[in-house]
Amino acid sequence: MASEYELPDLPPMVLESKLVQPPRRPSDKMPIKSVEEYYKLYEESIRDLGSYWASVANGIDWISGWPSNTNLEGDLASGFKFFKGASGNVCYNCVDRHAEAKPKKLAIRWFGEDGRKVEWTYSDFWDVTARFAGALKRLGVNKGDVVAIFLPNLPEAFAAVHACYRMGALYNIIFSGFSAQALEDRIIDTGAKVVVTADETFRRGKVVPLKATLDSVLPNLPFVEKVVVVRRSGNKDVNMVEGRDLYWDELINEEQPLKDIEPIEANEPSFIIYTSGTSAKPKGLIHSGLGFLVGAYNQVRMTVDLTDDDMFWCTADVGWLTFPIWELVGATSVGASVIACEGALDFPSPDRFYSIIEENKVNKVFSAPTMLRLLARYGEEYPKKHDLSKLELIALVGEPFDSKTWYWVHEHIGDGKVEINNTYGQSETGSAWTSSIVGVTPAKPGSCGVALPGHAYAILDENGNEVRKGEVGYLVITKPFPALFRGIWRDPARYRKEYFSMFGPSIYVSGDAALEDHDGHIWVVGRVDGVINVSAHRLSTMEMESALLSVPWVSEAAVIGLPDPVKGQVPVGFVTLASGSEGKVTEQMLVDKIVEAIGPIARPQKIYFVSALPKTRSGKIVRRLLGELVTEGTAKGDITGLEDPEVLNRLKSELVGK
Repeated sequence: MASEYELPDLPPMVLESKLVQPPRRPSDKMPIKSVEEYYKLYEESIRDLGSYWASVANGIDWISGWPSNTNLEGDLASGFKFFKGASGNVCYNCVDRHAEAKPKKLAIRWFGEDGRKVEWTYSDFWDVTARFAGALKRLGVNKGDVVAIFLPNLPEAFAAVHACYRMGALYNIIFSGFSAQALEDRIIDTGAKVVVTADETFRRGKVVPLKATLDSVLPNLPFVEKVVVVRRSGNKDVNMVEGRDLYWDELINEEQPLKDIEPIEANEPSFIIYTSGTSAKPKGLIHSGLGFLVGAYNQVRMTVDLTDDDMFWCTADVGWLTFPIWELVGATSVGASVIACEGALDFPSPDRFYSIIEENKVNKVFSAPTMLRLLARYGEEYPKKHDLSKLELIALVGEPFDSKTWYWVHEHIGDGKVEINNTYGQSETGSAWTSSIVGVTPAKPGSCGVALPGHAYAILDENGNEVRKGEVGYLVITKPFPALFRGIWRDPARYRKEYFSMFGPSIYVSGDAALEDHDGHIWVVGRVDGVINVSAHRLSTMEMESALLSVPWVSEAAVIGLPDPVKGQVPVGFVTLASGSEGKVTEQMLVDKIVEAIGPIARPQKIYFVSALPKTRSGKIVRRLLGELVTEGTAKGDITGLEDPEVLNRLKSELVGK
């Protein structure tokens, strides 16, 4: 949509990005067929949010009270409820109805890092889930009780989550890479009666002792009554306490399936997910089960155009909300077949990612920008070895996505035929609410697409006024939607203080900085604290990173702001280089590129060449740790959740003295 605005100060990364039309048409199940339909539906949805979301919710099955007499009650300031009085069940929608309609259809195909493979049909999925729900009942878990799930990507993780949905228990998935302290903090906060874990798992060829990690904190958790252990490695020396610890397979074999479905009111809480803590206590975000289901069902339709004919793979870890949104709940809500994998996607070979796509004829993938940058770093020789002709779509979330990697994927993985859809969302939003409408709206390399229907937003300055197009401001949400979180576990005051205090009680502050360009595309340029202030000029670290990534041989880049007595802050950069780059990239070359792209005001004080960057398993670069290493000589903050904690020692040795 053309703009009447003059934008002389539009950042180069935005100005130079061009619209790319979708290479494929949407499926018959996509509710939007043209760009014109999108704009019309978006305006209609914002005028009447309740009716729009009710039209989406018609696509799932309800038990009672549907259609609801009240589609939307309340607002962000007073608290909100969608479909008040209507009841349903997430497990029924994601498991039962597909097991009834297509019992032999593949539900989950799982790959272990050691080569083991497991397949479940939807009938298998139902049987294991219903049996485990019955086991939880027998263990004394009732509706509203909390079950902690400390599992990696295993089929049993799917069953454990949906068993909780089935019988009305609240669940909290805890990332299997967390430290003992992080695990303890989360279980203490929820007061979980039962913990589900595995004996061990495998990551990069190493054994990860999950049960032993849990055992180390159980003396501090006297309220935990039972521990259920999945036999992943089969290590017979794993400690099992009689009367407390039970093996998953023995429970399942002894139990009859729980056929009764617990009706859950549309706004009742169903799970808690924690944001990673840095200095403050981690926040337990409360999501409603049916609200999350409606949001996830909407997500997979709009952002990946998913149908029951697709072979879908979300590469995220089950411990991050990306996986439940798009795979565990989203993909199963439409009856798709899904891939789940244990371990790293570049181990034991850099082309494991491509091998899985080829072997399983995967046609749609959901991943993270950092994963694609890693693939680009390994080079084009690996995708050339594999038949990726079935692949139609790669969608992303988690980090700003640079245009250089976008075009590399387009050329070397997509062969110009794969649609690339970068999206944006948060754990709090329970969805990625900016995105391309797959097969309909054009992409723009680097942007996060457009706001999906049913999501009202604004970009504001410090005084709460909307900024001009092309200017960076605070990204906020102005109206509720079903997947938006409903509070912070046991801390309602913190919910209001952290999210609804800056611009008043009716505006949710995301904490992210963004701009909107003349085509209506939203560019999330990083956290608000990632927009650094150099001599009173607000500069986007994403823009500087994009300039660095445009240099040949640069694989990854991170920019942070460090305190400066004269300028307030100064930029400092970190880059990793592709193999074969020796002597081809200099620090001055990188400095000059940033100055050329943005101006002398953005000149970095220093750019460090490093072998790797600290990242979470969800692919986010932990820039805070880079700042600590440079200023303090060590990483003092929380390192829980790092994909490879050993990278900090390598970085420390590389940065010392520089």
